[in-house]
Amino acid sequence: MRRTVAEHQGAVLEVLTKAWSGPEGTLRTEDVGERMPLAEAAGRVLAGDLVAPLSLPPFANSQMDGFAILSDTSQPEYVDSIESTTFTVTATIPAGVTPSRLPSGMAAPIMTGAMMPDGADAVVPVEKADPARFLAEGESVVLPLTRAGTYVRAMGSDLAQGELAIAAGTLLNAAHIGLASALGCVQLTVRRKPRVLLVTTGDEVMLPGDPRASDGLPAGKIFDANMALLRTSFQQAGVEVVLAPVVADQPQALLEMLESYVGPSARGGIDLIVSTGGISAGAFEVVKQALDDASVEFVSVALQPGGPQALGTFLGVPFIGFPGNPVSGVVSFELFLRPALSEILGAPEPRRRVLATLEHALDSPAGKYQVRRGIYEGPEFESAASVREVGGPSSHLLASLAQANALIHIPAGVTELESGAKVEVWLL
Repeated sequence: MRRTVAEHQGAVLEVLTKAWSGPEGTLRTEDVGERMPLAEAAGRVLAGDLVAPLSLPPFANSQMDGFAILSDTSQPEYVDSIESTTFTVTATIPAGVTPSRLPSGMAAPIMTGAMMPDGADAVVPVEKADPARFLAEGESVVLPLTRAGTYVRAMGSDLAQGELAIAAGTLLNAAHIGLASALGCVQLTVRRKPRVLLVTTGDEVMLPGDPRASDGLPAGKIFDANMALLRTSFQQAGVEVVLAPVVADQPQALLEMLESYVGPSARGGIDLIVSTGGISAGAFEVVKQALDDASVEFVSVALQPGGPQALGTFLGVPFIGFPGNPVSGVVSFELFLRPALSEILGAPEPRRRVLATLEHALDSPAGKYQVRRGIYEGPEFESAASVREVGGPSSHLLASLAQANALIHIPAGVTELESGAKVEVWLL
């Protein structure tokens, strides 16, 4: 019986969660992390809570260029009964200095961001003064009455010392880095990136640059796309990739290669094995032949492309096998592995999912969840978001994949979609 897409998504999540998040988990615990310079921490996941070591702002300061004054709070109705007051100008307060206490009846010219002096509780913008300019010390200025706190950034009004600044598990972006810098942080402790062993199989596969192809691609051979596609997909998702040599269709050779990376004599450090090819129903399915007796399950998912899937463990390390066709591998990564990484580790950021109007009719095989490559155009003035297919459903069409900026999702129970139908789209 075939698995549904949702069932296999759940199975992948379960295998990885058990391996990474249990008592022996290697990637979830707060004490597993690395110190990272602040300038390099964007896109990483914070390992532990960041508590504010100081308040923001660290002192009350002026929000405007103007005059710092003490508001007249002695008259509850002063705003309506009195229109303005004359103050004597005292020394100017620039940013970056500690001002003296403001005497009663005085107004201190103050710059934006400068510390408020003791004895002042409000700022009047310079353009509201009479005359509307900064004056020399000892001159007189007429200022409208102002409520306490006007144009004053109170100490801790953004964040108080001891409060949670950034929670553990946060995927750090520019705003988080800016906040950490304002708090005086030089480094942050981030979760370690998972290390994935990427395995490409097939007698027909050659890597670009192989000397055997120096005079042209030999007959029956193809240049690798899977390793390049998935390596980039993993790297963009914040995963460290270890590339294994391309494995020929020889089960023993595959077993020996895997054991060299994760076996008892290996140095370790591999958190996940991902293979491409060799898991379907052909006569030379090397992954299936090598691991069929191991704790790896080979299943059929009601999905096109990407129906054949493998999932389990090899020597205790999670193992995921994707089909060998390049588009199938990318779709498998987007549907099964990328969402699991997001949920378990907090990175990468989930794909944005939107509804779009289909520009043309589509059909889909009964009983299969189909994913098509598409070109998405966002909503513009008086026009809704739309999407159109690029290329066809075949899983070898790399050129159309390169043109696509979206994946069109057609549920398993839908066989026909008319032009103008609403479809779910994942933006790439």
